[in-house]
Amino acid sequence: MTDTQAPLALEDRHGVLPDHALDQLFRGARTFYSWEDKPVSETTIRALYELLQYGPTSANQSPARFLFLQGENQARLKPHLIEPNIEKTVTAPVTVVLAWDWNFHEKIPQLFPHNPEAKDWFASDEARFENGFRNSSLQGAYLIMAARALGLDCGAMSGFDKDGVDEEFFKNDPEMGAWRSNFLINLGYGTTEKLFPRLPKLSFDEGAKLMK
Repeated sequence: MTDTQAPLALEDRHGVLPDHALDQLFRGARTFYSWEDKPVSETTIRALYELLQYGPTSANQSPARFLFLQGENQARLKPHLIEPNIEKTVTAPVTVVLAWDWNFHEKIPQLFPHNPEAKDWFASDEARFENGFRNSSLQGAYLIMAARALGLDCGAMSGFDKDGVDEEFFKNDPEMGAWRSNFLINLGYGTTEKLFPRLPKLSFDEGAKLMK
């Protein structure tokens, strides 16, 4: 959002998005494995972060940290990927290491100023792991949806050595030393050459229950 764009007024929030928008975000979106030779600009990356940060997290803790990798730094991932994930990663314009900050609770007074004592809710290792991992996973999903909204394609994946990635990028870095990797997301403008037919989905009655 630029300085000249006002956010949607709260009273206007109940409009249904048109079908073409829902198609772009959900029905027509896919996980991509190959990419156009087209860069993703820093402006787009920053716009992506600007959008995803509005997704809710518990106590606004916002534990996710996003390492956007391009070029030589992106190639540093290669030794830590399983074989099927190498080509689609090194050819992507951007790969995001979706991580979370083990010390996310230190920013609670900044992010939850009406109750700064909420920092103490996450004092234990168990509370920090449960909340950091769960809420960073949510934020990774927000990144995917924000990327689709901005016209990007995504390829989220596990299939990598978390400890290796943490050692490669985080452990010895003075700013990122407490970050821990969760999953990876390739970003760019996907091609359809490696797509296979969409896989089945569960019907409502198979995957959900409505209790009245």
